[in-house]
Amino acid sequence: MKFRCEREALERALGLASRAVSTRGGSLPVLSGVHLALVGNELRITGSDLDLTISVGVEVAGDTDGITVLPAKLASDIVRAVADGKVEFAVEGEEAHISAGRSEFSLRVIPADEFPQLPEPAANAVQLDAAVFRDALRQVIPAASADDSRPILTGVLMAAESDGLRLVATDSYRLAVRDLPGTSVLTGDESVLVPSRSLNELARVLDAGAELTLRLGEHDATFEMAGARVTTRLIEGEFPNYRGLIPASQPNRLTVNRELLLDAVRRVRLLAQEATPVRLIMKPDILELVAVTQDVGQAHEAVDASYDGAELTVAFNPDYLLQGIDVTGGDEVTLETVDELKPALLRMVGSDEFLYLLMPVRVS
Repeated sequence: MKFRCEREALERALGLASRAVSTRGGSLPVLSGVHLALVGNELRITGSDLDLTISVGVEVAGDTDGITVLPAKLASDIVRAVADGKVEFAVEGEEAHISAGRSEFSLRVIPADEFPQLPEPAANAVQLDAAVFRDALRQVIPAASADDSRPILTGVLMAAESDGLRLVATDSYRLAVRDLPGTSVLTGDESVLVPSRSLNELARVLDAGAELTLRLGEHDATFEMAGARVTTRLIEGEFPNYRGLIPASQPNRLTVNRELLLDAVRRVRLLAQEATPVRLIMKPDILELVAVTQDVGQAHEAVDASYDGAELTVAFNPDYLLQGIDVTGGDEVTLETVDELKPALLRMVGSDEFLYLLMPVRVS
């Protein structure tokens, strides 16, 4: 194998593919490497831990076709460190030679025949609006759990919903639901559970202007865009009945400027230490935010708001509240509540496509 490539393009491709490389000590040693395959002037770099696979294509000046596997981190670090301009790459025997400017490196390669044969993507394909889908991922992924002992909750549910697609994530403390009307991916009561980690990596790769293709297989999902492909194994199991968590009605409704609320929560949160919640005291025409940490201090701030309902104090985990306000979007948001113990709903004013449900924290 022999080729030349611009350093910046090679660095990006290695960096993206390396994000799928296995970091688990008990996995196959070859999975700590990236697989390089050169055909003509197209170089394809692939990293995989068998659950997630990221493959990126790069246009190069090809000389000799071939395949090899390089230690992922070391290869990425070398290409990142060399001077801008052309990088020359060649494999001879059991060594790969990388040179740029006056820098020269040689690396022991990993036998390419040890790299596992990865499944081909499913034939059936649907097109998605890349910008809308990336925005939806940004809204729902933060609500998924990071606790691998509960794998079902680490996934994002993709389900058919009326005339479109619904994305749902929950860690049992908050719930995010985003509807994509007119996006026909699944039909009837079909649904799949996609690992949030994989979707997070997809969001990193996804260019808002790119065309995005989704191929759903029996056990995996593949997302294709210009020059890159992300394949993930689906999570098996039944997602919780999230519909039962959403209150049928909320008698109390607060409307407030989103940026003002976001800034106020950020400031008050400074005194919400040691798992201290932030209290929201809702009154007509005013919202008060309070955080008190014993032996440390307290913070108080008032924000102009419109409130319809009985005077109420509700406490929330400040990090979960901040994330919800941030991803909801829009100029104004509403916070709908039943009482201080029931789930609260955060929505953007003028849109029903996204909701963020947040469990209050019990305080004395």
